[in-house]
Amino acid sequence: MRIHWPRRVFAQVLTAQVALTTGVLVLATSLFLAPLSSELDDQAMRRALSIAQTAAADPDLAARLVATEPDARGPVQAEAERIRRATGALYVVVMDTRGVRWSHTRTAEIGRHVSTDPSRTLAGQEVRQIDTGTLGRSARAKVPLRDSRGRIVGAVSVGIAYGSVHSRLLGTIPTVLRYAGAALAVGVLAAVALSRRLRRRTHGVAFADISALLDEREAMLHSIREGVVAFDRRGRIRLVNDEAGRLLGIGAGAAGRALDEVLPAGRTTDVLAGRVEGKDLLAVCGGRVLIANRVPTRDGGAVVTLRDRTELELLGRELDSTQGLLDALRAQDHEHANQLHTVRGLLELGRHDKAVEFVTEVAGAHRASAEQIAERVHDPLLSALLVGKAAVAAERGVSLRVSSSTLLPDAVVDPRDLVTVLGNLLDNALDATVERRRERPFVEVELRAEGTTAVLRVSDTGPGVPPELRERIFAEGWSTKAGGEVAARGPVPFRRGRGIGLALVRRLAERHGGMARVTARAGGGAVFTVVLPDALATALTGDERSTTASGTAR
Repeated sequence: MRIHWPRRVFAQVLTAQVALTTGVLVLATSLFLAPLSSELDDQAMRRALSIAQTAAADPDLAARLVATEPDARGPVQAEAERIRRATGALYVVVMDTRGVRWSHTRTAEIGRHVSTDPSRTLAGQEVRQIDTGTLGRSARAKVPLRDSRGRIVGAVSVGIAYGSVHSRLLGTIPTVLRYAGAALAVGVLAAVALSRRLRRRTHGVAFADISALLDEREAMLHSIREGVVAFDRRGRIRLVNDEAGRLLGIGAGAAGRALDEVLPAGRTTDVLAGRVEGKDLLAVCGGRVLIANRVPTRDGGAVVTLRDRTELELLGRELDSTQGLLDALRAQDHEHANQLHTVRGLLELGRHDKAVEFVTEVAGAHRASAEQIAERVHDPLLSALLVGKAAVAAERGVSLRVSSSTLLPDAVVDPRDLVTVLGNLLDNALDATVERRRERPFVEVELRAEGTTAVLRVSDTGPGVPPELRERIFAEGWSTKAGGEVAARGPVPFRRGRGIGLALVRRLAERHGGMARVTARAGGGAVFTVVLPDALATALTGDERSTTASGTAR
């Protein structure tokens, strides 16, 4: 039957670990047993050598060898047998210089030549070896026997039964195998525990599934139109998809780096890093309005999703402006109806001259206001914005004034940026002015050119901005309006039109290389100043200045 390799990751890992553990233990056991036999042989030969050296060191043995004849009942045989029984040796043979035995375990061998060559020993060398003799295979040692004057008079040969050495080796194997089996059991248990943990972490998927999931993940992350940024437990960037790179202005090289290294300090960085908590958090990066949500992961990291809401925010603000204009037009419609009733009454009363005078006065006032704005602000979008905001301001009981120093040519590089800045500043100024409800409230606008730099200044008679809040009001999500963020609270979830206008103003100014600031107005209120370098294609000419000045004088 064909053995199928398991498909699941944990099963493959378990199989590989068990096979590897078994192979390592078999190899380790073999490497242990292989030299054990040689070690036991060496120990037996050393033991035999020690017995032989001890016997040869006895001076009486050499004297008895010289003084007697080989005899089974002689003193040499008796001493050799005593040593053999005391040490447990297989044999203790004492021989003379001719190689004739004077002692042996078998008495019949006494007086006969030894079975192995004793020449090396009789020449003065000690010999250790495994050899086969009359008593079978044994570990033996031969030592020269010297008399009191140091002359070699014979030799002592001691043998250890090789069967005992072999038995020790065989007796060691079960113990070794038991230890190996215990180690194998521990290894298998560890492999099972690891595979079960791996099974939980991989949810039982196969290697092929992992590869497919990775491919699908890469395709999904880089194709969706929502930014995704993943962080590890140390706060380092682990993943940035294409949309997140576009929204944040970072590339794939940001992976592995800390967030503070790739993004400047500010609210966007705080939101991504998790230092600001909440859902649908507002952030502005590079002039883009982003909605961020951060979700922690099991490994201690986090995944942040980013949605681009710039277009929706701009459309919402345009809708607010349109709604304001509709409200103003509705109010003007009522006012116009009242004026028509007045004209009709004058005509019915026969006061024709008074009716003409009244119509001329009403029409002239409106035309003068629109013409005054058009003469000083040449860009049609900006002038239209001012005319519309003037109607909204009048409806809310606020006078919108255009400063006498206002002078802006029709050379704006990107009118939409100036419309966004001016519209936000005017909305905030009108809200602040209405909120204070002082007598004769007004908002004053100043637009002027300094070379190719556009300077926008909006002042109001509202409550003003305390010095300690003049930087915080430009932060994303910070607002003093109802539903927005106040100074004593943390950030709140995103609400369109709350805490984003001034943040966009500052981001646009910084993108142009300029700045946005707020100061106090003399007499109460606030003054917002925005400087936009290179916002104008050309500077005002002398003729334009004189023409506008003469029109203003008229």
